[in-house]
Amino acid sequence: MKKLDTTQQLMVITMEEAGELTQVCSKVLRRAEIDDEYGMKLVEELGDVYCMLKLMTEHGICTWTELEEQAKIKRRKLEKWSDLID
Repeated sequence: MKKLDTTQQLMVITMEEAGELTQVCSKVLRRAEIDDEYGMKLVEELGDVYCMLKLMTEHGICTWTELEEQAKIKRRKLEKWSDLID
């Protein structure tokens, strides 16, 4: 197997972690509640994705300023299209 460079590792591991977060969210929805077991799994996967975001900033893929700006843009969209933000 070919050894992955740093950027490739960052992308692959981030994709894997995002997929694991997706799976846990789906399982929580199927259970219709966040119990102790799945609450812990959800926090674990959120933490893993957060770690990858931190690593991406450390390796110059993006900056926290860019992420914060994009989060503001997403928040404005959610204000319009969801009930999450009043």
